[in-house]
Amino acid sequence: MDISTNYLGLKLRSPLVVSASPLSEDIDNIKRMEDAGAAAVVLYSLFEEQLRQDRLELHQHLQQGTESYAEALSYFPEPDEFKLGPEEYLKHIAAAKKATRIPIIASLNGSSVGGWTEYARQIQKAGADALELNIYYIPTDMDLSGTAVEDTYINILKSVKSEVTIPVAVKLSPFFSNFANMAKRLDQSGANGLVLFNRFYQPDIELESLEIKPNILLSTPMAGRLPLRWIALLYGRLNASLAATSGIHRASDALKMLMAGADVTMLCSTLLRHGIPQIGMIERELKDWLVEHEYESIAQLKGSLSQKKCPEPAAFERAQYMKALTGYSS
Repeated sequence: MDISTNYLGLKLRSPLVVSASPLSEDIDNIKRMEDAGAAAVVLYSLFEEQLRQDRLELHQHLQQGTESYAEALSYFPEPDEFKLGPEEYLKHIAAAKKATRIPIIASLNGSSVGGWTEYARQIQKAGADALELNIYYIPTDMDLSGTAVEDTYINILKSVKSEVTIPVAVKLSPFFSNFANMAKRLDQSGANGLVLFNRFYQPDIELESLEIKPNILLSTPMAGRLPLRWIALLYGRLNASLAATSGIHRASDALKMLMAGADVTMLCSTLLRHGIPQIGMIERELKDWLVEHEYESIAQLKGSLSQKKCPEPAAFERAQYMKALTGYSS
């Protein structure tokens, strides 16, 4: 059974990739992921705010006391000459590459072009096989147009692509007026892959303390419906690879994403719930299903239930919408 696939130009042994999570903060965990069958690992995210804070702290230290001893500034190099940013992340990439044989994908989480575009080059130098841009952007400015929001994504991608030669994927939300057009623009701007979708974590209110608190809920298989739909719509229409994330807990969830047209399926919540060995269990169930249904490879399966395979895509989409609304019974 050939369950290999291609993602971002990388040949992977299977479509099961571990997405960014705290689990990858430990090198031993990454080794366990490889042993369990992970085809690649996306490291935990490095946040734009972390890089910005490093710069602020450096500037403060360089300026401290200079009002009394201004000549002391001449002993320090200019801020641009410093290696800025969390060096531990770079060391972690190098350590992960040394400890494993599977592709290691770094993750940058930000919302603006920012200084971390240059940091992408250092990530490549540290040995990362690819880079995932996790763009977490919630526009609240009422005077900001939708076009300006979209341009921010495009500018981030182009800025990073200008710094690196390794593949770059973009992880983004579905909240665009025309997501199909946004996907096309990212594809044309050089995205090697699209990761669908980023989950926005909605805050809650603590009634006793009257404070806003984070509210992190792990995904359920139901969360896979949205990426499933859009991957089926985009399959065969882009050059970029398609990665499905959110809601993939079992082999059946992965199989549906692959039939829709995903190149890889990313695992996170199921590993946090059931542990890293869950990767091996999903792979075994995946292979068993393929054998039972007489498939010879993942390639034979991929995209078989995408919209591209439908002779009248628009009519099919409308028909499914009407069927869902009229077919419900309590």
